[in-house]
Amino acid sequence: MATDPRSLFESSRPYKAGFVTDIESESVPPGLSEDVIRLISAKKGEPEWLTEWRLKAFRHWQTMKEPTWQNVHYDPIDYQAIVYYSAPKSRADGPKSLDEVDPKLLETYEKLGIPLREREKLAGVAVDAVFDSVSVATTFREKLAGVGVIFCSFSEAVRNHPELVKKYLGSVVPYTDNFFATLNSAVFSDGSFVYVPKGVHCPMELSTYFRINAEKTGQFERTLIIADEGAYVSYLEGCTAPMRDENQLHAAVVELVALDDAEIKYSTVQNWYPGDEQGRGGIYNFVTKRGKCLGRSAKISWTQVETGSAITWKYPSCILQGDNSVGEFYSVAVTNNYQQADTGTKMIHIGKNTKSTIVSKGISAGHGQNSYRGLVKILGKADNARNYSQCDSLLIGDKCGAHTFPVIEVLNSTAQMEHEASTSKIGEDQIFYFQQRGISPEEAVN
Repeated sequence: MATDPRSLFESSRPYKAGFVTDIESESVPPGLSEDVIRLISAKKGEPEWLTEWRLKAFRHWQTMKEPTWQNVHYDPIDYQAIVYYSAPKSRADGPKSLDEVDPKLLETYEKLGIPLREREKLAGVAVDAVFDSVSVATTFREKLAGVGVIFCSFSEAVRNHPELVKKYLGSVVPYTDNFFATLNSAVFSDGSFVYVPKGVHCPMELSTYFRINAEKTGQFERTLIIADEGAYVSYLEGCTAPMRDENQLHAAVVELVALDDAEIKYSTVQNWYPGDEQGRGGIYNFVTKRGKCLGRSAKISWTQVETGSAITWKYPSCILQGDNSVGEFYSVAVTNNYQQADTGTKMIHIGKNTKSTIVSKGISAGHGQNSYRGLVKILGKADNARNYSQCDSLLIGDKCGAHTFPVIEVLNSTAQMEHEASTSKIGEDQIFYFQQRGISPEEAVN
């Protein structure tokens, strides 16, 4: 008897990160208003210019309508029912050493496979641990500072490096950009801030781990990474959340800036709670990620592994402004049960001799729906621009779906474009064929 290929995914291992940490938190009341935004800003001790920036974003957001063009479906979000700021009471007065961090928080990250004390002994990875709305610990800060690298929470950057924040905040993703980025600009909480000075090769991998814990809260972190001339940095982010029957919103913004001859590698392992097998619960992952190759010969690479969240809706993108700049996007998106994903990228070629590469792999199983949406735009002055795009989809079973929405705009006759795509399906007969030759269903799918 043939094996239904859907069962290979539907019997997958349980979500091990679905626990809740029992810790006392301080939260603002549910709802969104100018008073709430001022309260968030006051709790973070922000200067007046940043409070006003938030308020301008909120006023603009009030004029916007939630987009409807996406190929995902969800019940209306009640933005007045969301808690926009929640922090452990033990973490009320700025960054602390690991010795001062609540043991319950350290235990939480230990259970998640991010042992902060152990990582501090290792030479390879520095970690910024974000819990709900705040950063609770950042490792290797002193060692990185020794070579001039700034790696800290966004709140600390506002206090200690306001000139850099003021210069680059909103320079890639302005507060008017889109509905969810504008919402983030009004209420954003801690993400990571990174500055790598001129000519410095960051001596270790930088990493941030985002954890949602509190009930009925959203997470709205903002990450800003600047690589100065000739600098290099590699950054990795991960994320998890408890198992709950209600959906929670994650609407983050990531801005990358690469100057002359600089390189930024940004990798994501997205493992938000995906909901149960009937589609109940899970995280709405509505994120804006964008990098700008501001200088000549700059390079930005996005690597995305998307396996979690009930709905993923994001397009990590590159603006290739500097001559000879390079943008890369590599993605694997997996949807199972009732998960939905509308993901892809944008490559905007502005400078001369710019290059971009897009490689996207989508895998759908159960009732999962996976969409690739991409834009390659080559502007009139982007002489000799080149792009290579490859988009492949794999269907496992007969209830899932794969969809592609590629857009190509070329305004320069010297451009070179390559685009290829494929869709394939694994059926019961194929699994049966392998089983007759002694190959297990799992090996056959692999």
